[in-house]
Amino acid sequence: MRSDLSYVVFGAGAIGGVVGGRLAQAGRDVTLIARGAHLAALQAHGLRIESPAGSATVDCAAVGHPREIDWQACHVVLLAVKSHQTLGALSDLATVAPPGTPIVCLQNGIANEPAALRLFPRVYAVSVACPASHGEPGAVQAWSTPVTGLLDIGCYPTGIDPLCETVAADFTAASFSSYPDPAIHRWKNRKLLTNLGNAIEAVCGPAERLGTLGDIVSAEGAAVLFAAGLEASTEQEDKDRRASLLQRGEIAGQPRPGGSSWQSLQRATGDIETDYLNGEIVLLGRLHGIPTPANELLQQLARGLAATRQRAGAVPATVILERLGQTGG
Repeated sequence: MRSDLSYVVFGAGAIGGVVGGRLAQAGRDVTLIARGAHLAALQAHGLRIESPAGSATVDCAAVGHPREIDWQACHVVLLAVKSHQTLGALSDLATVAPPGTPIVCLQNGIANEPAALRLFPRVYAVSVACPASHGEPGAVQAWSTPVTGLLDIGCYPTGIDPLCETVAADFTAASFSSYPDPAIHRWKNRKLLTNLGNAIEAVCGPAERLGTLGDIVSAEGAAVLFAAGLEASTEQEDKDRRASLLQRGEIAGQPRPGGSSWQSLQRATGDIETDYLNGEIVLLGRLHGIPTPANELLQQLARGLAATRQRAGAVPATVILERLGQTGG
C-alpha cells in the first residue's frame, strides 16, 4: 500500500540521491534539495541512478533551499547531508518547516540526532548500510542489487511509532531492506565503529582499511564506547543483519572505488566528515579519559588533506603506524 507521506531529501548526494531516487521510482512523492551544478542537472534532466542492473532516469522535483517548498503536514525530511553540514541544514529547515516536521537522519555518526532534537521534537535515526556514490552532477550510483541497502529506523533516542513503520514500509517498497527497531542507537553505535575506517580509506587508500591500522582504530573506538556506556550491536549481529542481502556488483565494468570520505577527497570538496566519525571517538575519549592517538592522528590528517584538496591515499599506512610507534603486519 502506498503511503501518503511526501519526502524532502535534504542532501541529494550519494545516500540522499539513491534513497530519494529509489523512493520516487516506487511511486512516492519526493523533493530533492541540492545545490550548484548537481541541482542544475537534476532540474534539467532528472536524476540518473546507475546500478549493476542498469541505469534509469527519475523525474522528481529538485530545489535549492527548504524555503522553496510548500510545507504540509505530510512532509517528512530525510536528512542526508554530511555530518559537518548538519547544523546549517537544520538552521535552514527551522526557519521554514513546521516545528512538528519529522526529521529522519540518514547519516553517519551519532551527533546528528541530538542536534536535530534541539530544534525539532520528532527525530528518527536510520542505520544506513548502502554502498552508494556520487560524482558527476545529476547522477548517483547504487552498487548493491537487488537489495539497494539496509535502512533500519527507530525513534531517537529509543522506541518506535507508526511513522517508523510507514517509513520502513516505503523503504522496503523502494528496494531496501528496512525494519523498525526500538534500540536503533545500538546499530548507530556499531555503524560509528565501522565508519572509523572511512578515514583510513581516505588518507591511505581503500586497501588499507582492513590492515593493522584498522585494528588499532577499531580497538580505540570500542574502548571509548564502553567507557562512555554506549552499547553497540555486536559484529556478529551486524554480519547476520547484512547476511547475503548486500551484493555489491560492478557498474560499467568497474567496482565501487571507495567510501564516502574517500569520495570527498576525490571530488576535492574542501571538507570531510571525519570530525564526526574519528573525531567523535576523540571527543568521547577526552571526556572519559581514554587515549585515542590513532583516531586523533587520522582526524588531523584527513582534515588537512581535505583543506588542501590533496588526493585520497596520499599518506601510506606505514607512515601513520610509525608515528604511532607501531609496525605494520
